[in-house]
Amino acid sequence: MDTISDDEPIVLGETGIRVRVVAGSRRQPGPDAVLRALIAESASVPTDDVELVHACEDCGVRHGRVTVAYPLTPSGAPRYGDVAIEGDAIVAATGTRHPLGVAVEPAVLVVGEGIDEVALHPDERMVLRSLGAEEAALARAALWARKNALLRALGHSDFIEPSRLALSAPTEDGGIGRIERSVPEFGSFWRDVVFHDVPVPGRRAASVAVIG
Repeated sequence: MDTISDDEPIVLGETGIRVRVVAGSRRQPGPDAVLRALIAESASVPTDDVELVHACEDCGVRHGRVTVAYPLTPSGAPRYGDVAIEGDAIVAATGTRHPLGVAVEPAVLVVGEGIDEVALHPDERMVLRSLGAEEAALARAALWARKNALLRALGHSDFIEPSRLALSAPTEDGGIGRIERSVPEFGSFWRDVVFHDVPVPGRRAASVAVIG
């Protein structure tokens, strides 16, 4: 099995969620290997015993966050986990109390025509226009990572157009994001969503969306 980073996991506040970032390794482990090792460490079980399922429990298609088939919590409740990769950076997260999703996105100075209109709320686009090119690229990557992480956390659900959600500005919220403008489909659910941005090396942004 590939060697995984010995760095202590990042703990996301009072959620109990543990996050590990592996980047720049000469011998890059696979994303599933990183997530399995983190879950095994958190649950005190052998790494080889950890079972991950990528197929959706509802439709069988591979989308949304990973399902942790084993181990469960001591009470028999599900354990949550997800992992994302971008270039040589892998971000894995696991916890027992909150559904979660993980995403990593590159920061690019030039985006395709119409991309911002599809991905970002008008309020978010207004914030980006107030920033310099470099800062705007990082903020755009953070917003898109947050939205992708939320879609992964939701898993099988009616698709929500990303441009209908307005999130707090990464340049102003200290890396702890919230939904500021929601959609009727979410009801009051949106108040329970928190985005924890995770530091990753290079020009990219990573975030863990936590529900509840």
